[in-house]
Amino acid sequence: MEIIIVGCGKVGRTLAEQLQEEETDLTLIDENPDKLALVADHVDALNIEGNGASISVLKEAGIDTADLLIAVTGSDELNLLCCLVAQKTGHCHTVARVRNPVYFSERSFLKERLGLTTIINPEYDAAREIARLFSVPTALKVDSFSGGQIELLKFKILPEYGMDGLRISSINDRFHSDILVCGIENKDGVTIPGGNDVLHNGDSVSFLAAANTAKDFFKKIGLKSAQIRSAIIVGGGPITYYLAQRLIATNVAVKIIEKNKQKCETLSDLLPDATIICGDGTNKDLLMEEGLQNTGSFITLTNMDEENIFLSLYAKSRSKAKTVAKVNSLNFDDIIESLDIGSIIYPKYITADHILQYVRAMQNTIGSNVETLFHILDGKAEALEFIIRDQSKARVLGIPLARLRLKPNLLVGCIYRDGKVKIPRGQDSIQLGDRVIIVTSQKGLCDINDILE
Repeated sequence: MEIIIVGCGKVGRTLAEQLQEEETDLTLIDENPDKLALVADHVDALNIEGNGASISVLKEAGIDTADLLIAVTGSDELNLLCCLVAQKTGHCHTVARVRNPVYFSERSFLKERLGLTTIINPEYDAAREIARLFSVPTALKVDSFSGGQIELLKFKILPEYGMDGLRISSINDRFHSDILVCGIENKDGVTIPGGNDVLHNGDSVSFLAAANTAKDFFKKIGLKSAQIRSAIIVGGGPITYYLAQRLIATNVAVKIIEKNKQKCETLSDLLPDATIICGDGTNKDLLMEEGLQNTGSFITLTNMDEENIFLSLYAKSRSKAKTVAKVNSLNFDDIIESLDIGSIIYPKYITADHILQYVRAMQNTIGSNVETLFHILDGKAEALEFIIRDQSKARVLGIPLARLRLKPNLLVGCIYRDGKVKIPRGQDSIQLGDRVIIVTSQKGLCDINDILE
């Protein structure tokens, strides 16, 4: 597959790094030679210096034969123009990053009239992921499948849960909860476990379950999950706007602390039901005055990773709030993950997953496309959702899972059939119409048949 990426900023670089692991030929376009040089150190791609909306530049990049163009420059207008020119010049699918709330609210119109395949908004997607955490506040991370019927949740084992030394195979008998542990992260690394693997205090554990089952499991191990009724957000950027909208709609009282006066005035106009405070969110006295010690959640969304991390650590020391920190840089993600700062949101990862899901679906012609894709376990594994649509082409149908020759480090984690969630056992089989969740460290799965050796 031939893919052109216009814009080599943070999102463009992350996309290029992810997509080079697929079966793709990449071409990168940017007007800034320094940005191209920075990507060239990590990505094997054709680099072109120029304006991505220029017909001559797109011709040089191979727009005539390209399968997909992704425009992720810092300008919404340029991204839309790049896609429009690509549509008129070539025959490829087009994806535009649109961050402006006004344009994004009109995305259906833009897609229809400009012929865009899809529109992405990293800030909107990040806000949606943070809001999802509010449904299960005790989880460090929540990913959902099958319209929210299935959840993949991550939590850290503490001594009071009584799970130290417990075998994976004994969890369901001990707690009478139908869950599937599909990932363990600790100081020794990341694993997709089998039934004989043992849990230890301090492990970060990811598991699949029906949404109601997940909440019931947390209660049984002693993780109290009271509904969050208040939130303090530090930082007044686009993520804050989208997140505040969602939280206010669910009757969460929202306070936003932002030191830029103009941003405060804009947020006051856009979010009349939120409390906007013009001040320095790093001021400890201000935080305490605004009720940090009693708030249900504390979310740091400034443009400084260091501020977000340290503010979350401070909030953990002064309150029992659910803490969420936005992190842009991935250079020290292993150190960041080891800190007890609560949930961490990586907007670039979220966007890359969304695009990768689409690319996988484009590559597949068999009839069980990738519907949902998340990178999990520190980016070392994937959780994918397939819908089985074609009985004649899916070689896994009707065969007990125990008899399938599956690839190593791969779990058939969950099946959604006829409105019911099932954690499959060895004698269960995949059927036509199923939604199937696969967890694997094997990269590049495009179809359900790819789970076989």
